Order: sequence, then C-alpha cells, then structure tokens
Amino acid sequence: MESGAKRTTTSHGNGGAQPRLTTTAHRRPTPRSGNGHAIPVVFDVASFLAEAGLGKVIVERAKDGTIFSQGDAADAVFYIQKGKVKIAVVSARGKEATVAILGAGQFVGEDCIATTHPLRLLTATALTDCVLLKIAKAEMIRVLSEEQRFSDVFVSFLLARNSRIQEDLIDQLFNSSEKRLARVLLLLAQFGKEGKPEIVIPKISQESLAEMVGTTRSRVSFFMNRFRKMGFIDYDGDIKVHSSLLNVVLHD
Repeated sequence: MESGAKRTTTSHGNGGAQPRLTTTAHRRPTPRSGNGHAIPVVFDVASFLAEAGLGKVIVERAKDGTIFSQGDAADAVFYIQKGKVKIAVVSARGKEATVAILGAGQFVGEDCIATTHPLRLLTATALTDCVLLKIAKAEMIRVLSEEQRFSDVFVSFLLARNSRIQEDLIDQLFNSSEKRLARVLLLLAQFGKEGKPEIVIPKISQESLAEMVGTTRSRVSFFMNRFRKMGFIDYDGDIKVHSSLLNVVLHD
C-alpha cells in the first residue's frame, strides 16, 4: 500500500458509522531527471483502485451488510475489490427484485456520475463478506477527465455492463425459466469469463434466484432439483456448478 495511505473500515452492520476519508492524496510528487525536467508519470490504474487516498476510502461489509440503500444520497462510486454484491430495487408496493449480482473487479453505483438525480435508485447489499473502494463522486469525475487510462478501463466496464443488460433482456423475452435459471447459475460461477470459473457459488437463497430469473420460488426449487438429479449441479448450502449445465442453455 502507498506510504501514508490509511486503510479505513466501517462497522459490518447495516447501521454502522460512515467511513472516514483519509487525507493522504493518491497523486505522488512529480519525478524529475538530473537536469531538473519533469519525467512523465504513467497513471497506474491498478494502484488507484487498490489504495485509499484523497477522495477514496477502503470499506468492508460483512455478508448481508448494506453498501447503500435506495433513496440514499448518490455521492460515490464503489469498486469491488473482494466479494459479491447484490443489486436490487424495491417497488412502491414493497416488492423487491434482484437486478444483478456483481463481483470483484466491477463498479457499483456508477450511475451517480451520469445522472443529476441526487438519490440512489437501487440498493446494494453484500452477498458475501466484501472489501470495496469508495470513490467520492468529485474524485471519480476528476480522474475520468484527467486520466485516459482510467477512462478506458471505466468505459470498457460500462460497455460490458450494457451488453449484459441486453443479454438479460433477450433472455427474459425468448427463453424458458429453466434456461434462464441455468444461465444465471453459470454467470454466478463466472463461466465464459477469463480465468478459471469459480464453480462454487456462495449460498444464495432460492427467493433471490427467483427474482433474478423472473419466476416463482417453487419453480426454481423444481428446476434446481432437476439439475441436481441430472448431475449438472450439487448443492448443500453452497452451489457447485458443473460445465455440463451449459447443455441446458445451448439446447433448443
């Protein structure tokens, strides 16, 4: 961690104290050559997203802890360093729908940059124990405007998120609930992404799966039992996903 940077955490509960911003700036003094000329500094995106600094603080949330709630002030972007986060929305009648499950390397609450709406439209909850970098909105806007490397990374993330939303819409319109459930399980296990799939999914309720799939809990239970009998998954608390589950998604 950068010298002088302070790691600051919050209470693991939903009502814990708010994180304190550290006063140590991320930007280092400009290095100079022997003749006194400034040496161009290459912006390190990985370090920026790993370290606390001016306008940035590292926070921790235990499983089921609230990261932000629908109706909170939209004043920061979160970068997930470790863990999984559930994004949900609650209707005026109190019905909750799970919008997405996000993992390490993804941003949460980034919509506060592109909208003038002062309040959060969604709720973010830690699905597992999480470590996140909270970046103040003003600092996020500054680094996006000044650092091309970071801007490229962020735009790539937004494009990938947009593509995922389109795939989810197509899935809802054309696929059966059984195929949609298989796709959700494969996405949670990170099949199709670079690197080795996680295979084991942290415990997630059938109610949450039903919200993501757009069906009832009883239907999810029925399909989960079918997948287990066919050898596509194993579950006893945690869910172990086998690559053979792809057959459900690919089968016409």
